[in-house]
Amino acid sequence: MAELSDHQLDRYARHIVLRDIGGAGQTRLLDSHVFLIGAGGIGSPAIQYLAAAGVGTISVVDDDVVSLSNLQRQVLYSETQIGEAKVAAAAAAVERMNPDVTFHAIRSRIDRETSPDILKDIDVVIDGSDNFATRLIVNDLCLAAHVPLVSAAIGQFHGQIGTFTGWQEDAPCYRCFVGDAHDPDDCDDCATQGVLGAMCGLMGSFAAMEAIRSLTGFGDNQKGRLHIFDGMTPSMRSIKLPKDPACGSCGVQKA
Repeated sequence: MAELSDHQLDRYARHIVLRDIGGAGQTRLLDSHVFLIGAGGIGSPAIQYLAAAGVGTISVVDDDVVSLSNLQRQVLYSETQIGEAKVAAAAAAVERMNPDVTFHAIRSRIDRETSPDILKDIDVVIDGSDNFATRLIVNDLCLAAHVPLVSAAIGQFHGQIGTFTGWQEDAPCYRCFVGDAHDPDDCDDCATQGVLGAMCGLMGSFAAMEAIRSLTGFGDNQKGRLHIFDGMTPSMRSIKLPKDPACGSCGVQKA
């Protein structure tokens, strides 16, 4: 574990003076590797705050390109990048933002053919994908690799986020929460139903915070807790999710 340079002591000073993070926690961030599924509404702000926080390695998988309609909520991008691969645009932004960060751009999709090796040496996964099929695959990959999963979702004026460590005996996985959920034929809810741009910023920033919590250990452990936001009220409530003994991914009674 290398010592922080004078430049880093100044750059991350507001973290270092936090008793629950300190120099040791900041060093852990610099030594950590966070993997993001999606560089869209949730991934875009999460990438920014992870990079600013000094997370040493950030990998992002996404096969989409920047479009004009993205810019209302995906604040990592600009009109000059329309048509550019999101992971390439994100890599350029992170390079400008923080030279301490190594960024791996993976222009691809997560599917049933994805090898569990993709999470080798990963410390935390943030899933901001927009469909249940991908989310359940990511859940199983995280279970196999014993990597904490921060799963965030948004829709219209609402959002939710939870941290899942289902390989642990007392903790649920994402499938315990949603079961064998299926996507509708057209699951592009942002296009058909809309989404408040600021809600994406809220949930993406919250996802970054939960990843940093997992990496540094500050505050209360949030495994198995789901936080539900209602932007209309506004209000937030938190619930404790149970582990499903019959869960097809992590349950002790699974077939």
